[in-house]
Amino acid sequence: MGVPAISSTHDAPQPAREGSGSGRRRSRGRGNRAKSTQNPSAASSWSLDDFPVAPQPDKVRFHDLELPLPLMHAIADLGFQYCSPIQARSLPFALRGHDVVGKAQTGTGKTAAFLITIITDLLQHPVEEERFAGEARALVIAPTRELVMQIAEDAKALCKHTDLEIHTLVGGMDYDRQRQHLHQRHCDILVATPGRLLDFCNSRDVYLDQVEVLVIDEADRMLDMGFIPQVRRIVRLTPHKAEHRQTLLFSATFTDDVHRLAEQWTLHPVFVEIEPERVAADSVNQRVFIVETRNKFALLRNLLRDPEVESAIVFANRRDQCRRLQERLRNAGIEAGLLSGEVAQNQRVRTLNAFKSGKLKVLVATDVAGRGLHVDGISHVVNYTLPEEPEDYVHRIGRTGRAGKTGTSISFACEDDAFLLEPISALLGRELECEQPPEELLQH
Repeated sequence: MGVPAISSTHDAPQPAREGSGSGRRRSRGRGNRAKSTQNPSAASSWSLDDFPVAPQPDKVRFHDLELPLPLMHAIADLGFQYCSPIQARSLPFALRGHDVVGKAQTGTGKTAAFLITIITDLLQHPVEEERFAGEARALVIAPTRELVMQIAEDAKALCKHTDLEIHTLVGGMDYDRQRQHLHQRHCDILVATPGRLLDFCNSRDVYLDQVEVLVIDEADRMLDMGFIPQVRRIVRLTPHKAEHRQTLLFSATFTDDVHRLAEQWTLHPVFVEIEPERVAADSVNQRVFIVETRNKFALLRNLLRDPEVESAIVFANRRDQCRRLQERLRNAGIEAGLLSGEVAQNQRVRTLNAFKSGKLKVLVATDVAGRGLHVDGISHVVNYTLPEEPEDYVHRIGRTGRAGKTGTSISFACEDDAFLLEPISALLGRELECEQPPEELLQH
């Protein structure tokens, strides 16, 4: 069955700056991919005069980056004025077409950094020739469904005033419906998990030979989850690095394995590093309660009943632990949602929406399910069990204290896992002080 082609029209782009990825060829053959059409959106009368931001010492404004006007309009709508450290260090190079390898975890603004790079490239290099459905111009690979959905949500917000189309491909969602969306609208930005993306490539519903910008997000997590063989296959389906493809790779940690992947997939990259302790220490009040295993649930229940806990994510290490915790909380009269790999994707989407809207106060999550969650206003994170990997501690507490606000993390340390505090403290570069919880919080 032929794949429809789609005509492409965008807001008039600003001229590309020297070195901003020009010269990438788009002449690869397309076989018998079939055609379709798409209407452009109306032009906007918005200007930079509507978004004044005063220069400040040691801060980079988005105005300073000469971004396309439709993108600046969206940035203004989101209230972004100054770049985060990862954005300030990476964007000047990425916007000129350089490959970038970044050491940064969620909560640093890295998602906006690579999305701004993608959107700028696509707007400054419009495709004049015929477009075909399933041909992605930019590809973002992420390890989990939740992270894919969050990246796509951020992309839609930044593309609000453009005609750029965002598609997601994740397991656990209806395959035919995702395929239908690909055939109806052209594919400017594709965000996907590795397995589902390969399914679509193998069925010839997705083509990666026109990819201009490739983003590999959370490379360390994909290593841990065994996705690298799949990612290698995906990368081989894209154009050759540098000459035809810009590559951005981000990882929270940089092991030898991650370094080797960066060397394979990038050419002369700029390395940018944001240390995790800067994220963890500044905006999160970190507390550690010493508690016996038999008292942990009573402590959790009483904490969550505290009016100061406006919204909370409770982390546990295993799916079965999360499931039992959710059941016990519900039996105690605390409505809690569950995010883990055993929950169907449509239910996970409903749970997340309820949590974001405030209808649900508490989420119980595993590290994989909770990683990449971007929900502003989470007041508390509770580590019901300490994470076995120190980096996961940073990721967990990074769910609170976001967007310039402060948050609180409370970790339970019992006889089974208190030994995990030492490597966490080593990663943070400071000791985590332990305390006994107030007696009233231990009442059964």
